[in-house]
This record gives sequence, C-alpha cells and structure tokens, in this order.
Amino acid sequence: MTLKQLQYAVTVAETGNITEAAKKLFIAQPSLTTAIHALEKEYGITIFSRSNKGIELTPDGDEFLGYARQILDQANLMNERYTGKTMGKQRFCVSSQHYSFVVEAFVRLLREQGGDKYEFHMRETQTYDIIDDVAHLRSEIGILYLNAFNETIIRKSLRDNDLTFTPLFTAKPHVFIGKKNPLAEKKKLTLEDLKPYPRLSYEQGSHNSFYFSEEILSTVDCDKDIVVCDRASLFNMLIGLNGYTICSGVISEELNGPNIIAKPLSIEDHMEIGYILPTSIHPSPLTLSYIQILRSLV
Repeated sequence: MTLKQLQYAVTVAETGNITEAAKKLFIAQPSLTTAIHALEKEYGITIFSRSNKGIELTPDGDEFLGYARQILDQANLMNERYTGKTMGKQRFCVSSQHYSFVVEAFVRLLREQGGDKYEFHMRETQTYDIIDDVAHLRSEIGILYLNAFNETIIRKSLRDNDLTFTPLFTAKPHVFIGKKNPLAEKKKLTLEDLKPYPRLSYEQGSHNSFYFSEEILSTVDCDKDIVVCDRASLFNMLIGLNGYTICSGVISEELNGPNIIAKPLSIEDHMEIGYILPTSIHPSPLTLSYIQILRSLV
C-alpha cells in the first residue's frame, strides 16, 4: 500500500468513473485499474464492484476509504509541518442534526483554518446517517442529542459502531415558531397550546424509528403533521403555516434571520446535545479545533 494508491482509490470513488479519475490523476487508465486491483488483492477485499453501468463502492470499500482519507489527511499534515507545502486540498466533514450553532462553528472553522485550498462538507442529515457517517469515517465528527426516551437505543447504536458520545450542553425543551404566530406573545407554551397548529419534523428516511427522531416528544399524538428534509423548508413553513417544531431553543439570528423565535415548553424533559467520535481514532487537529469552537459557542 502506498499513499499514491490510496489517493487513486479516493479519486475513483469521488468521480465514480475510472476514465474520469485517470484523466484527473494524469495517468493511463490501465495503470489506475492495476493500482486498484493491487490494493484489493493486498487487503483481500473488493473496493469497487464493476458492471455494465460502471463502478460502485462496496460496503468494504466504503470502510476502507474512510481509513484511506484519514491516512492521507495525516500525511498532508506531516508534509505541511516539515516542508511548508500541502499535498492538496484540506478536507473536513461534519454530520449533524439541524442546529444553527453547529453551522456557526463550521463557518468559524472555515474562516480560521480553511487556507487557500479546501473541501469542507457540512451535512445536516438524518440521525442514523450521522452515526453511519462517523462510523465509516466519511465524517470526522457527528452532532446529535440524547434524552430519556432515545438514550438506550442511540447508545447501543454508538457502542455497536465503536463510537463515543461527549456532551456539550443540556437544553430544556423549546418551541420554534414564527414571530407572527398567535402564540408569540406567550412567555411559555404548553402541549395544549400547540394542538391547533401543524407540527413540523425532519424526515428520517427508512430508519424512521421514533428513537431516531430529531424532535423530542415525537410519539405525542398530533392531528397535523408535516415532515420535511431541510431547514429552509421547515423555517418557511413555521412562518407561512403558523407551524411549530419542538427543539433545543438554540438559534442564530445572524444565520437564520429575525422571523423565527424560541419559546420555552412547559414539560419535564431535556436534550443532552453532544458530539460523537470514533473510539479508536485520535481526532485530527481540525476536529479538535472544531470541538473547541463548539464549546466556545455553547
């Protein structure tokens, strides 16, 4: 195994095409194919499956590339430390539930350490995918919450994937509503107050267990349910339909505008929001910097 072979494999995965990858790497296609086959033979795995439709990453290949990216990142850091030159773009990826402070920390990290060349990914995604991304090293860090309802299931999933959870802060339940919502004048809200209004929640895909819900109290009966995939849709519907979502209450006016407000919810519950990391891999300098920024914000 060489660094060049690892870079070849990563480039093939990124392009999804051997011919395109060979052009990007400035090598002959047969040489690239031979290098990939050599890696597969050395480790006794199939990294890419090949068919008439092209190539696809296998589950073994997905895991292998997670480690490959880690090795390439560390080699890049060493090269920069001792030569002052980078081997390529600086890369970093976060997978998270939909929290504005996570995005704010991402922006600060990019401003402080992005450099001249970078490829940063901010994945606001489903809870199951956050765990899967970090477990397979597609993301360096994941952000999610635990509470009394989901903790047993989520912690089991983390243990099964050799991940650790570290708390950042504990939040009391709040409700996001539009500034012009009829409930906006109330200091605190109750579940009874919310009954006439549409409840908004984030799609959890095929892994739609209540335990993976991003919103607490997801099992409480509601006559009007709207499920969305992204933050913009949710915020637009909070405003346009007088909807609501139950959340941590942490919001950034700078990032999300002045038209969404948070109201405390009168109920005994909590959200312990924190980050997950691989247990057996030491965090990269970028990951440690990101954690430091998260802590400064919360």
